[in-house]
Amino acid sequence: MVIVKEIMSTEVQKVAPSMNVRDAAKRMKENKVGCLLVVDGPRLAGIVTEDDIISKVVVEGKPPQTTPVEEIMVKEVVHISSQSTLEEAAELMTEKKIKKLPVVDSKRLVGILTATDIVAAEPKLMERLGELILFAKKPQRIAG
Repeated sequence: MVIVKEIMSTEVQKVAPSMNVRDAAKRMKENKVGCLLVVDGPRLAGIVTEDDIISKVVVEGKPPQTTPVEEIMVKEVVHISSQSTLEEAAELMTEKKIKKLPVVDSKRLVGILTATDIVAAEPKLMERLGELILFAKKPQRIAG
């Protein structure tokens, strides 16, 4: 049985809650990522995605250079423990309709797991994540 710790990425793109949205978007582009984890010290404070920037800044006409990430981030972040199984992670991602899952141990951010990571490590879980990855239905936003 494969656990999250074995395949999660520990190289997580993080930002402070006070960073402005423009700089956060630049960081996403430079690092070719679709989300940034917002941290307050070692604690996970939120997550901001490309969709958050588009829907909460661009569409609403907020100035990205003065709008802080904390104003648009999702604060109640769905996360998982590094000791959980990939099957548990896939089930959680499917249930919450999210493709990125922060990994938190003892209230500290330790990594991130994506649906793509799971499929690469455990192709048999593709069926479970298939709808999430292939059809990318617009879910009700919870996180990730």
